[in-house]
Amino acid sequence: MVIGSGMIAKRFDSYNEDNKFLIFASGVSNSKSINEPDYQRELNLIQDAIENNKDKVFVYFSTCSIYDKEERNSRYILHKKEIEHIIQSRCSHYYIFRASNVIGKSTNPNTVLNFFIYRIFNKINFDLWINATRNLIDIDDMYKITNYIMQKNIYPNQIINLANPVSYTTLEIITAIEALWNIKANYIPIPKGNPYTIDVSLIFPIMKELNISFKEDYLINLLRKYYSDQ
Repeated sequence: MVIGSGMIAKRFDSYNEDNKFLIFASGVSNSKSINEPDYQRELNLIQDAIENNKDKVFVYFSTCSIYDKEERNSRYILHKKEIEHIIQSRCSHYYIFRASNVIGKSTNPNTVLNFFIYRIFNKINFDLWINATRNLIDIDDMYKITNYIMQKNIYPNQIINLANPVSYTTLEIITAIEALWNIKANYIPIPKGNPYTIDVSLIFPIMKELNISFKEDYLINLLRKYYSDQ
C-alpha cells in the first residue's frame, strides 16, 4: 500500500498491491513552509494511517536535513522529528528512512536542482549560500537501497540514512550546470550555510552489494538523466 502521489510515491508504485508494507510518501513538499495547516494535514494523515494499518510494516520518509545545525529548529524539521517519534512509539514494525535530496523527474519547484536550473535558464538572479552543501541521490538508487532493506528484512525498527557518501557545495552544483549547458548563472554569493555530515555506514554494504557507484561523474550524470530536455 502506498499513500501519496509525488515523485517518491510513484517510484514505489509496485508496492500498491503489497499488503505487508504501508509506504507513507505524502507530506509537506516545501521544507521552508510555515503554513501550519500543511503540517497538521500530514500529522492527521499519519495518525489515521497508523491506526488503520496496524498489521503492516510502516515505512516513512523523513529527511537528512535533521543533521543540519542551521535547520534543526525550523518548523519542517521539528515536524519531521515529531512524526518520527509518533511512529517509534505507536508502530510495532516500521522503517524510518531519512533521505537526502532525492533527484528524479519532479514538477516540485522547491527541489534543489529544480530551483537552481529554473533560475539559471530563466536568467533570474538568486542568492547562493556558498558555505552550504547539498547531498544528492538518484531516486532509482534510493529505491534500490530501500527495496533491498525491506525485502531482506534488515535493520527493522530503525532510522536509516539514505544518502550519497559525498555532498556537493552549492558552488559545485552551479558550476556543473554552467559547464554542461555552457550557460552563466546570475547569482550573488552569500557567506552563509553550514556543511554537515550524513552517516551512511548502515547502507554502505548494500550499495556495494547492489553495485551502486557514487563516482566523480555522479552529479553530471544526474543532470543528464533528468534535465536533458533543457
